[in-house]
Amino acid sequence: MTLPEKLEQLQALLRQSGRTLVAYSGGVDSALLMKVAHDTLGVKSLAVIADTPSLPRRELVEALELAKQFGFAVRMIQTEEMSDAKYASNPPNRCYFCKSELFKKMVALAKVEGWQTIVYGENADDAGDFRPGAQAAAEFCVRAPLKEAGLTKAEVRVLSTQFGLPTAEKPPMACLSSRIPYGETVTPDVLAMVEAAENVLRDRGFRDVRVRHHRNLARIEVGVPEMFRWTEPGLCAVVCEELKRIGYTYVTLDLQGYRQGSVNEVLATMKKVEP
Repeated sequence: MTLPEKLEQLQALLRQSGRTLVAYSGGVDSALLMKVAHDTLGVKSLAVIADTPSLPRRELVEALELAKQFGFAVRMIQTEEMSDAKYASNPPNRCYFCKSELFKKMVALAKVEGWQTIVYGENADDAGDFRPGAQAAAEFCVRAPLKEAGLTKAEVRVLSTQFGLPTAEKPPMACLSSRIPYGETVTPDVLAMVEAAENVLRDRGFRDVRVRHHRNLARIEVGVPEMFRWTEPGLCAVVCEELKRIGYTYVTLDLQGYRQGSVNEVLATMKKVEP
């Protein structure tokens, strides 16, 4: 199908959904999904955003500002995945427990207020990735209209540009818990350290940023095109000083740069050493 045909398919899917709750984070996918839902369904659509320690405060503010700019109705809810020991223990399927908590809260809201369908922003490219959250979506009957319409990430960005969404060129942004190696406990304090450390780098103009938390060591990933910036006089010293002030003893740079899903690289290593 052509891109206009895929957009028509997305609109048709949403029209068939009736009163619809959209899991919204302000990221590239959920912003486009909410924009099309809003344009297609009007007051029969509602963005639901989870206020959780794993969502950076800047992301929350930007998501709410975007909703205000485009006139989306938004409901902020509190999720409690941090109190779930299965989530906090940080297994490889941690996202399953997070999404389960979110969808459980959204299902409860739908029942109370008469919403007919719940959707979230998985796209067609996500189908081949490691996505434990998709299992939770299936269990709670949450639909993925972008994926159903066959929209890839690149096409989502093209449509976002056409709709004037500021997220069109936004870098990928997984939750802060993804910065913590599997098996190490996720706590609000650790998430706050990661968030503060990444803010240090974003405040200095880095675009693609991850600070991987290894207890007292911060492993910095930045986009490969940005790696040259570490030769700027004084930058390393300033960043080290700031991250040590946050609580890290050691600060290191990952020479491979930022790559999506690097936290999952250990899974392949673990499989190789299994008896």
